[in-house]
This record gives sequence, C-alpha cells and structure tokens, in this order.
Amino acid sequence: MGKQSAGILLYRRREGRVEVFLVHPGGPFWAKKDLRAWSIPKGEFQEGEDPLEAARREFHEETGQEIEGEFIPLRPIRQSGGKLVYAWAVEGNCNPDTIQSNTFAMEWPPRSGRIREFPEIDRAAWFPLEQAKERIVKGQVPLLEELLEKL
Repeated sequence: MGKQSAGILLYRRREGRVEVFLVHPGGPFWAKKDLRAWSIPKGEFQEGEDPLEAARREFHEETGQEIEGEFIPLRPIRQSGGKLVYAWAVEGNCNPDTIQSNTFAMEWPPRSGRIREFPEIDRAAWFPLEQAKERIVKGQVPLLEELLEKL
C-alpha cells in the first residue's frame, strides 16, 4: 500500500461566510512559497491505525491544540505525489497565533554536515474559502469544494 495521510479541515462561520484553517509547512524549501503551499493539518498513518484518530493526533502535533466536535468525513483525495489523503471537516475555532508545532531535523544547508531543527508548521491562518482555494496545495482543493457542498 502507498503512503496515506489523515487530516482535519477545520472551519468556522464568520460574518456570513465560511473560513478554513490552513497551515504552512516549515523548513527551508517552503520558506518563500505562499500560493499553493498551504495545507490542512495532516500527517501519515500506518496500516491498521484508525485514520480519524491519526488525523486528530496530527492536528495536535502540528498545532499544539486539541480539536473536538462533529467530524464530517470527506471523500479521500489522491495528491500528485500519489499519497492518499483522508480528511474530516469539523466546525471549531483556534488561534493561529498560538500554534506550537513539532519539529524535524535535516541537514541544512545541503552537504554542509550541519543538522538543523525546523518546525513542521511555521504558521497558520484562517482564510475565506475563495482565498483558501488559491493558497492550498492544488491536490487538496477538492476538500474545500466538498466542504462547501456539505454546508
């Protein structure tokens, strides 16, 4: 089986419109990218692991925040790299200014021999749906469209 991820599409209603919570990947490869770089908080899970529990765990690892509510399953999507992403929409709120992401280590700069730590997520933000469609990685746009259908 190929790689698979699970994630949470957190949304809220504000001033008559729907906003979604997206995260921006940390590390040097993403530092100067904005459009088509954002994502729902998600991460890989192993065969036999409950995907919804993995999605909730990954949300916590990437934001430092717990999420509760009625989880609405969305159709799985396949991203361009082949990874299958399972996602759930849930209405809620969290403060993007207080996220605390876990970190990863990598050699940087390349071939320098120096290992540096980077946050998995370097920032988070709320976006109106139309703006989110421009910022989220292209393969995850169907999640936003399905959310709109279900609401």
